[in-house]
Parts: sequence; structure tokens; C-alpha cells
Amino acid sequence: MLRPARAGAALGVAFLALAALSACGSGSTDTSAQAGSGSGTITVWAHDGQPEENAAISQAVSAFNNEHTGVTVRLTLIPEKTYTQTITSTNPSALPDVLEFDGPTMASDVFAGKLSPLSGLVSASTIGNQTTSVTAQNTYQGKRYGVSIIDSGLGLYGNKSMLDAAGVAYPTTWQNAWTADAFQTALTQLAAKAPGHKSLDIQENTFPGEWGSYGFLPIVNSAGKLAVANNTAQGNLNSPAVVAAITKFAGWSSDIDPNTDGNAFTAGRVALSWVGHWEYPTYEKALGSNLVVLPLPNFGDGAKTGQGSWAWGISTSSKNGKAAGRFLDYLMGDKTVAAYTNADGAPPGTNSVLATDPLYRSGGPLNLYAQALQHSCSSTKITASCFATPRPVTPAYPVISEQFSSVIENVLKGGDAATLLNQAVGNIDRAYQENDNYGQN
Repeated sequence: MLRPARAGAALGVAFLALAALSACGSGSTDTSAQAGSGSGTITVWAHDGQPEENAAISQAVSAFNNEHTGVTVRLTLIPEKTYTQTITSTNPSALPDVLEFDGPTMASDVFAGKLSPLSGLVSASTIGNQTTSVTAQNTYQGKRYGVSIIDSGLGLYGNKSMLDAAGVAYPTTWQNAWTADAFQTALTQLAAKAPGHKSLDIQENTFPGEWGSYGFLPIVNSAGKLAVANNTAQGNLNSPAVVAAITKFAGWSSDIDPNTDGNAFTAGRVALSWVGHWEYPTYEKALGSNLVVLPLPNFGDGAKTGQGSWAWGISTSSKNGKAAGRFLDYLMGDKTVAAYTNADGAPPGTNSVLATDPLYRSGGPLNLYAQALQHSCSSTKITASCFATPRPVTPAYPVISEQFSSVIENVLKGGDAATLLNQAVGNIDRAYQENDNYGQN
């Protein structure tokens, strides 16, 4: 995922492009790469991210080329800000053998005839080592289209000293998360003791962009609903439970620091920050042992959190799918995953590395994220006992993201939740109708 704190606006632009082009999709979900000989040269596209990430991928390519006779990988890095738009605007026939893609765009890429199923191309051991959370993200209509090196985590960071000073007891597991009412009580107690009488940061300084959907769609899921079910948002995104949850969330606006300088939490103005794993290095440096990681509140059907990030797939235009699969097997190996996640700081997308990563393993400072990712909901069902929820796995995600982000921004400005959600539902369902349900049954 393009981390919202760093590139949410760029992703929003890319999603608008996806939404505009969705009607041009082929609607094909069964186009497969040719297996080929399993040898020769394959081309690979990846996003040009942080220098440490680029180095990890470049080193993996060099190591693969040195260790594998008969297959040569040629890597091209494309600027992160335009990467998704580049994939969207490129004809399927012009795509490389292997391409990185941002997780929630997967279904759109499949609908556009750009991603091949991985069955028979990537090994069963690689598929089996993927965590349940990235498995949910990378599966569409029963087929696997991607494998992931990394995932993402979402929750609350807390300032222990401020929590203790306000006499606020806090939960430490997803199972005993604050209820929405208990969270509201905590916000009030914390605001009374805070210097500016604010208690919560929700990264409002990063609006607009995909953060509005990634950060707050878990509220919908925590209310027991998917944003879309059976090709409609009607009765789901605007259900009474979701309206009540979003209304409750909007009621916290008086406790939210607008965070215009990006320092609301690190400067000690608020005790809680609703954000993801990517802020851990900054927050840990500022707070040290005062930093605690907490679950998001429970809006009725169990606490829920976001998940999903970059993934890797094979294009439908590849004539050498076996060689591409060999490279993906290597890329998902412990050596490469550990090197990349050490550089990136994100949760590993493989079970073996997630269990040993210093940040996310049992006893690690970010193990709460790992606990959620190991209890991921599927993309089609929400229960009280699952915690991490993939963003809607549908070609309509760009529209859903844009519409729901607008709801979140406007309810915080005083808009009526029911009215805004009904408007969003109308626009989302219109996209389904105009695209013949995106070929979904």
C-alpha cells in the first residue's frame, strides 16, 4: 500500500484514474499467462520507493540472477507517485512478465485483463506461506492473483504517561478493545487533562486521499457490515448499524486535533493517534517507553483493523509464466522478505518471517498488529472473531474509496451521516450498474 502518511494524495489521483477507466475494462477474469519454457529473460516492474526498499529489491534481483542459470530478470523501477496510474494506462500486451501492484487495485487489474491467476506458476509452498491477511487481499473470485512481501497494520498509538495521568485504563488485545461508548468516555477524560483539550489525532492533515477509506472502513466492518455485498452497497454501507457507527465517530470531532503540523501526538498535544505501522519509528523515537500500541474501538461486532499493501503478480501477456513464477518464489523466500521488511518496517506477508520479525513476533512492540493479521476476515464475510479486514476486493474499489473518504471528511465537518452514506451508496451502485457488475456473479 502507498502509505497514506506519505503518499495518500498520489494514490487518490491513481484511483480516480482507475475509476474513470473502469468502464473500459475487458471484464475478463480468466485470462492466463503462457507457461513458456521456464527459461530466458523476464521483465519486472516495481515501484520506486524508499532507497532502502529499492536496495532490497535490487539485491534480490541480482542474487536471483547469480543463483539461477537459464533465467535472467530485468528490473525497471517506476516512480511511486505515478506507478498505479502507469499500470492502469498501459495496454495488457505492453505489461512486463512480473509486476508489482497496490493490493486494493488487484480486482481492477483483473477486470482489465492484466493479471494472470498464479495457479501452476507459483509453488504451493510459496502460496501456503502467505499470511491469512494477504491471502484475503490477493484472492478474487476464488483465484489467487498476487503474493506479498509486506502487509500493513492499523491501530491506536497511546501516550502512556498521559493515559495514566488521566486515570484511563486501556485495552491491550483486540478481544477486549474499548466499545465505542467506552472510547468516547476515554476521549473526554483525556481531553480534560490535555494542554489544548484535545485527545485524538486521526491524521486529518493527510485528507483528502485514500487514508479516508483505509483508515476508517474498519468502522463499517466493526459495525458488522461489508461496504458492498452481492454487488450492491444498498443496505450495507448505509445500514442502520453503519449509520450509527459513523454518527458516533463524527461525534468525536470536538476531541480531534486537526494536526495541521503533523505533530499532534509527538508533541504531546493528544494522548491517542489513530494511524498505522509506518508511524512507529517516529513515535518510538519521540516517546520511547511511553509509547503503547492499542486496538481500535469496537463498534458492535468486534474491533476491526485495516490491512493490505503492495503485492506481486504475473501479467496476462507473459509468455514465460514458469520463469516468472520461479522469480516470485525467490522473492517470497525468507531471505528477501526479511531484508525488505527490515528496510521497510512493515509487517511481513509470510508466516515464517512474521513469526521471527523483531517488531512483530510474540513479545515484539508491534505484535498487536500481527495478532490481527493472523485473524483476518475474508473479503466476503465479517464475524466478531476476526480482526483484520481487507479493503473491498472488487473492481469498484476506486469508486468505493473515493465515496467513503468523502463521507468521512464531510461528517467531521458536521454533515449528516445518513444523508452522506445514502449519496455514496447511490454513486457506488451506479458504478456497478454501468459496468454490468464488473463481471461478478
